[in-house]
Amino acid sequence: MDDTPKTNVEHDSLLMHASGRPGKIEIVPTKPLTTQRDLSLAYSPGVAAPCKEIARDPSLAYDYTAKGNLVAVISNGTAVLGLGDLGALAGKPVMEGKAVLFKKFADVDAIDLEVDTKEVDQFVNAVRYLGPSFGGINLEDIKAPECFIIEQQLRELMDIPVFHDDQHGTAIIAAAGLINACELTGRNVRDIKVVVNGAGAAGIACLELIKAMGCRHENVILCDTKGVIYKGRESGMNQWKSAHAVPTEARTLAEALEGADMFLGLSVKGAVTPEMVAAMAPQPIIFAMANPDPEITPEEVRTVRKDAIVATGRSDYPNQINNVLGFPYIFRGALDVRARTINEEMKVAAAKAIAALAREDVPDEVAAAYSGRRLRFGPEYIIPVPFDPRLIATIPPAVAKAAMESGVAQKPIIDMAAYRHELSERLDPMAATMNAIASEVIGNPQRVVFAEGEEEKAIRAAVAFRNAGYGHPVLVGREDRIEDTMKAMGLGSLDGIEIHNAAKSSHTKEYTDFLYKRLQREGYLYRDCQRLVNQDRNVFGACLVAMGDADSMVTGLTRTHAVVVKEIAKVIDTRPNELMFGLTMLITRGRTVFICDTTIHETPTAEQLADIATGAANKVRQMGHEPRVAFLSYSTFGSPQGGETTRAREAKEILDRRSVDFEYDGEMGANVALDAELQKVYPFTRLSGPANVLVMPGLHSANISYKLLHKLGGGTVIGPMLIGLAAPVQIVHLDANVSDVVNMALIAAHDALKR
Repeated sequence: MDDTPKTNVEHDSLLMHASGRPGKIEIVPTKPLTTQRDLSLAYSPGVAAPCKEIARDPSLAYDYTAKGNLVAVISNGTAVLGLGDLGALAGKPVMEGKAVLFKKFADVDAIDLEVDTKEVDQFVNAVRYLGPSFGGINLEDIKAPECFIIEQQLRELMDIPVFHDDQHGTAIIAAAGLINACELTGRNVRDIKVVVNGAGAAGIACLELIKAMGCRHENVILCDTKGVIYKGRESGMNQWKSAHAVPTEARTLAEALEGADMFLGLSVKGAVTPEMVAAMAPQPIIFAMANPDPEITPEEVRTVRKDAIVATGRSDYPNQINNVLGFPYIFRGALDVRARTINEEMKVAAAKAIAALAREDVPDEVAAAYSGRRLRFGPEYIIPVPFDPRLIATIPPAVAKAAMESGVAQKPIIDMAAYRHELSERLDPMAATMNAIASEVIGNPQRVVFAEGEEEKAIRAAVAFRNAGYGHPVLVGREDRIEDTMKAMGLGSLDGIEIHNAAKSSHTKEYTDFLYKRLQREGYLYRDCQRLVNQDRNVFGACLVAMGDADSMVTGLTRTHAVVVKEIAKVIDTRPNELMFGLTMLITRGRTVFICDTTIHETPTAEQLADIATGAANKVRQMGHEPRVAFLSYSTFGSPQGGETTRAREAKEILDRRSVDFEYDGEMGANVALDAELQKVYPFTRLSGPANVLVMPGLHSANISYKLLHKLGGGTVIGPMLIGLAAPVQIVHLDANVSDVVNMALIAAHDALKR
């Protein structure tokens, strides 16, 4: 047993790997196998049918098997992380980890395979025959120069993508960082002088990719442990190093760095000194990517150059060059077009897509994943972070497009916009619903009021709403405050965004007259209404909508839901013969369920329950779902008997008299409402399947239920949506992030469109 003291991370990692089911991966079936018929279809005798079809047409393997979404992560363990040659078995935890990252970030299924040989020919022969099983091969942790030979030979022998991530993954992310560093320092990639230290797999791959992006051959100096690789050098050379030798008088790393624009380090800790950095060009770009400790730390760089842009391979410093930004999404795009290989064009496209994403406003979800740190394009944020949810819809389309344009795609994507939606839906259960709504709104843009227009979240949401093409945002606030915030946040121009200052608006008198007419018999003087219009942004925003100067409104970032409802009610009535209530959409485990009333009525009467059911069914149908309504109770069809069950039963009877056009039943327990098998115990039930609209008996049960399901079930929540108002207004939570605000603005716009 190894008695070497363990760090906290090492200790916790060992516990994590050994706890419960050992390791990090398992196989989960994607089809139900609960009956004898299921087994006969999945295996003998039914499985013979797809076998015969694939024998007739091999391309059908992509339709009848998991091949098209399956990658093999293969290593011989000769270069495991920064630990060296640990052997194939000791490298298995890393390969399992790589498989987990494929699934987590890009929904690519991956299986790790450890090949116990250091001989190139043996390794190649072990892998070359795996083509029928997998859609792609990810080579990992194989030492140089063998990795170059192995990848080259396998690419020639196999008709599926073969990608050595240690080479190309690092290169792609570094290239993305270089694009943005050049943007910030006013440089052109073609003209920069680069020094690469480390002539192994990653170093040479970085060098080759930046040359593919336009950097001139003579401007790049490659160094190894013996110094500069120059024309005529003989010691320690091989064909890969020789290809990048340049005529130069420099013989040491220090000499090579004099006047250099960029340092790319893939070597060892301490290889670069502050004195070397001081000798570089103004605004030097320093990517010190040695693992686990960089060639020079950012702190050391700052002692001599305050103007430097620094990136490392570590997560505890800004600008981490992290391969997880690349390989899952590159394979996602390659698999989706059935690419025969991953070529230079696809790598460059990935780098450019990653770089472009870093220049966009960063969602709140990302800040939350990084302890609330606000990430903004600049010297300390030139590369997106791994938990950015936009990566999956950004990189694969760029890779797929490059594969198609370069002629290696066997299944071109016709509708790239639909493909982006599909990618979003792979990891975000809410995306499918919101994409359907967005498609309608984009075709009919709406003017949406963001009532709290001076709030940073509201401004960012308005910009995102505009940039997505959803419509025309209207911010309520002072123009100078909004402009200052946008400038400080680097959000670009106000083009396409209206600003209304309530105190200076030409609409003030018109809105005051309108409000006074509504409130004069409720104790309000004219000056009270004037003050409300001038000073209350929710009232002014609601007036914009009520008077037809905007289509809908979103608010709630600065005041509680109950307060906002009271303010809006001063301006906007409920629809005739309808009830105002809150409807919450919960998406979890592949199922979408709507819960009501989650905000307004503490103990609704039977008549109100019936109204809520009707309003919810109409909204659910409007959002593309066929409603099946269940009136919930602790009792199911009279068992057990109780006084509280009568309201649910009476609500059902009221709907009977109204002859509505949707399915409903009750009273019933939540388990019966949601379980088709349990419903068979009650053959008289009117529901044709599990309910998707749950009408709760009271506000307490509705509100508690959706919050519990959200926190414990891991579901995604949209809402509560405000239903029943005469004009479309939606209210977000006080702790809503920018994505929440955009989603509710989108729902408000969709509601306006449907009226």
